[in-house]
Amino acid sequence: MIVRGNILDLHGRRIFKGEIRIEMGKIIAILEKDVEENHYILPGFVDSHIHVESSMMTPASFARQAVRFGTVATVSDPHEIANVLGMAGVEYMLHDAAQVPFKFHFGAPSCVPATSFETAGAVLDSSDVRALLERDDIWYLSEMMNYPGVLNSDSEVMAKIAAAHALGKPVDGHAPGLRGDDARIYANAGISTDHECFTLEEALDKLNFGMKILIREGSAARNYEALKSLINSHPDQVMLCSDDKHPDDLAIGHLDLLVKRALKDGLDLMNILRAACVNPVEHYKLPVGLLREGDAADLMVVDDLTSFKVLSTMINGEWVYANGEVKFPAIKSRIINAFNRNHCVVEDFKTLVEERYRNIIVALDKQIVTERKYAALPEFQDEFLVDLENDIIKMAVVNRYHNAPPAMAFIQYFGLKKGALASSVAHDSHNIIAVGVNDEMICKAVNTLIDTKGGVCYVDEDTVAVLSLPIAGLMSDLPPDEIGIAYAKIDKLAKQAGCTLSAPYMTMSFMALLVIPKLKLSDLGLFDAERFAFL
Repeated sequence: MIVRGNILDLHGRRIFKGEIRIEMGKIIAILEKDVEENHYILPGFVDSHIHVESSMMTPASFARQAVRFGTVATVSDPHEIANVLGMAGVEYMLHDAAQVPFKFHFGAPSCVPATSFETAGAVLDSSDVRALLERDDIWYLSEMMNYPGVLNSDSEVMAKIAAAHALGKPVDGHAPGLRGDDARIYANAGISTDHECFTLEEALDKLNFGMKILIREGSAARNYEALKSLINSHPDQVMLCSDDKHPDDLAIGHLDLLVKRALKDGLDLMNILRAACVNPVEHYKLPVGLLREGDAADLMVVDDLTSFKVLSTMINGEWVYANGEVKFPAIKSRIINAFNRNHCVVEDFKTLVEERYRNIIVALDKQIVTERKYAALPEFQDEFLVDLENDIIKMAVVNRYHNAPPAMAFIQYFGLKKGALASSVAHDSHNIIAVGVNDEMICKAVNTLIDTKGGVCYVDEDTVAVLSLPIAGLMSDLPPDEIGIAYAKIDKLAKQAGCTLSAPYMTMSFMALLVIPKLKLSDLGLFDAERFAFL
């Protein structure tokens, strides 16, 4: 096979006309010569950190979306499904991914459960993690969220890191807001990346301590604007990632959107593509081609270097996307789940007048961190009520693994004026999380997901709209386009009900993530992520 056009040599930092000769899935020659074709050929994109489960698609379905936008590989952390199903969940992702030609590179989840302050569906201890790391199809130790454990040399945490080092595999970081001596101690533990920086100063601190920075632009957490200057100032030390990307966003684009945005911002083309293509391959030592002789033929063809429209994508010398069509068949993924919860009743969600309920979680648009405030709330017959005038509504987290009382809190700046939202995607233990304007609506939303054994839903007095997620309560078995359409409908209903957040369900899913400051809610209670203790 011969592919002709304008060839981007990212290592030589030049563009030339020529042809690429491919045999047995590999590039055997790259010849510089005059050709008629005017399109551009470059290495495929590599998402340097993503949770495939957050797309609500199985790996096989995700691959069919990603190749449309020039992505040929991911560095994927399966800890969402691992928190639900443990080792069986990791095995599920590996098996499903193997059914398609896309190049998934999974890590060994480092924090299952993420903390001891919540109820998850499984535990992976250091011996489990080592067993995963010993496998050839596990490429790295996934994000070490338990940064207090690193700073305090927790024995289990350090054993997981030591296992990765002994086996020559990188360790990913996750340390939002960590700076100064704490960031130095964290990096010196042998943790090589971080994707949680939300200020340039924090990123520069970590770069100075030898870490690489993953610039994240997901559906909820969006840090590109704060960190984009690093693409030119530290081109060899940054990568691009989406972390968590919802299905409606993936219907529009993937890393190509971020590349186009960086080009529009005037950043250097070669530096952008180094972050999007080269650096992940070199850092994680991935068997992904970079458009060199002897490499696997993993590439994309785009119309020009302005609109960057992907015309075709190739993996291992085979066209996987061309002429507007995905060239490999859809796979019907099997169902696997853990959902053992009976219906709730409205009285379960009453919030009695107690001092601790006056702490309010303050949601921030396009961020997974929160602020906190202390406020008086309306009271009626010994119960706290929502305060719609000040945009404060109720939030609940309900254990989905066994029957237990819901944990309740109040949250500000969701904007909701009627009804309730609920989801079984609630990082990282994936209990049911819900926000709503009253107890009846929250109960209705929660019970809707108990009936479907997982999903995302919007309810009000007259409406029940649900996208069922029967695979671990995280993923759908529908085709990708149908998932995107169903999700977009529910997202629209939430916004029509007043929600002002850009990504309501993605933001809500992170309100249970205890390792992210400042105030969060687990199924066991309201949690101060800065003091790492319940309030």
